[in-house]
Amino acid sequence: MRGTLAYNIRNFRFEKKVSQEELAFRCELDRTYISAVERCVWNVSLGNIEKIAEALEVEPWRLLVPPK
Repeated sequence: MRGTLAYNIRNFRFEKKVSQEELAFRCELDRTYISAVERCVWNVSLGNIEKIAEALEVEPWRLLVPPK
């Protein structure tokens, strides 16, 4: 599941042309946290999934759906 979350965050971030730093700023999280999430280093709370989804302008569930 962490791999799916990491892939989707990175994918949506690239689609919207948002850097890790900008995403972190929008989420009020640290850039190193975003980097660690994208590398599957840290577990992510539901609250932070919601913050990241809001910053990426997607529904939170979309971050958890495996790519086809």
